[in-house]
Amino acid sequence: MALVGVFAGLIVAVTILCESHADRNVYPSAGVLFVHVLEREYFKGEFPPYPKAGDSSNDPITFNTNLKGYPDRPGWLRYIQRTSHSDGVLYGSPTAEHVGKPTIIEITAYNKRTFETARHNLVINIMSTEEFPLPYQAEFFIKNMNIEEMLASEVLGDFLGAVKNVWQPERLNAINITSALDRGGRVPLPINDLKEGVYVMVGADVQFSSCLREVESPQNQLRCSQEMEPVISCDKKFRAQFHIDWCKISLVDITKVVPVHSNRPDRGTGVLPDIGEYNPPSESLKSRDYFADFLITLAVPSAVALVLFIILGYSMCCRREGVEKRNMQTPDIQLVHHSSIQKSTKELRSMSKNREISWPLSTLPVFHPVSGEVVPPIHPDNYETTSMPLMQTQTNLQSQIQIPQQQSSGDNYCMSTFRRLEVNGIPEERKVAEALNL
Repeated sequence: MALVGVFAGLIVAVTILCESHADRNVYPSAGVLFVHVLEREYFKGEFPPYPKAGDSSNDPITFNTNLKGYPDRPGWLRYIQRTSHSDGVLYGSPTAEHVGKPTIIEITAYNKRTFETARHNLVINIMSTEEFPLPYQAEFFIKNMNIEEMLASEVLGDFLGAVKNVWQPERLNAINITSALDRGGRVPLPINDLKEGVYVMVGADVQFSSCLREVESPQNQLRCSQEMEPVISCDKKFRAQFHIDWCKISLVDITKVVPVHSNRPDRGTGVLPDIGEYNPPSESLKSRDYFADFLITLAVPSAVALVLFIILGYSMCCRREGVEKRNMQTPDIQLVHHSSIQKSTKELRSMSKNREISWPLSTLPVFHPVSGEVVPPIHPDNYETTSMPLMQTQTNLQSQIQIPQQQSSGDNYCMSTFRRLEVNGIPEERKVAEALNL
């Protein structure tokens, strides 16, 4: 009997198939989940077969659904189709407002191989029910399911059977199914077989069981706040097939909910009131003088800019203090200090131009090799060497000075020749050793 009740809750719509090209009629109940599958096999007969006999027809077919005479579907009806090789699904939960109003849905099938279309009508006749609405409603979030997987009758029947074993109601119906993406969820990464997640709302006629109430305990609420899984005793009855996020479960008792009545404005007929015929302007237009507009848009800003330019020029050119006024406002001690620094700088610069550098001793003869007397420097001490080049060239040879040196054995002497050179007009001596055997 329990299975009979479960499957009775799954019979959410009765489809009456008429002859080909006729309308389909379905009879869902208000407040109960409505699911209608758009089978590709049903529409394949509307398209021509493959050119070669025996080839299997697997045309890519997509569907477009809309309310007849309107560009979109009713607000309570949704549609999903993952790929062009899978069936489409219409699903939703009609309310009592739609009872007795036939809803005609136009279904257009597009064959992407032949670029042909086929159109059928689906007539939805919403029926009233005494059980609507069920007073106790619970919404579960299933993490390991996608919306099209959960809409399958076998999967939905297994879930309702698990809920019935935990809740133990007399009447149990699926009220609505919503994808987590419609609630602001993110598309999962294509790894580890992750799913989008589905919210499933079910209704029953008895109060919530103690197992469902366990999530409201302080310990489980604390674990949920710390992003930990709560401890639910009946979770093992779902775990084999459904992974439920118990922290997102919602338990609503509509008998305790205070109804909120909103005053909606009365809808009009949609026709504008008759206010007479439209009188367009005459073809002959009067001339218009734009001189005042020119003054306002161009002359006035130009005049303001000119005044600002004159004020700025007067402030920068005619109001300068000058050097004399600056010196008069500067203390005398500061002027004296600045003048002394300036004079010292000029004196250092003049001294740097006339500085004298003495010759290194390593390049001059120190003593006479025979007599032992100190040999004075050949060049004068006061001649300027600041302009002497770093690399000396032996040019302009004028004279030679020979100084005899005694050898170690015998009475032979060797002559050392000192060449007097001039580089850039400056006399210079360098020692050039020449071995002369006397």
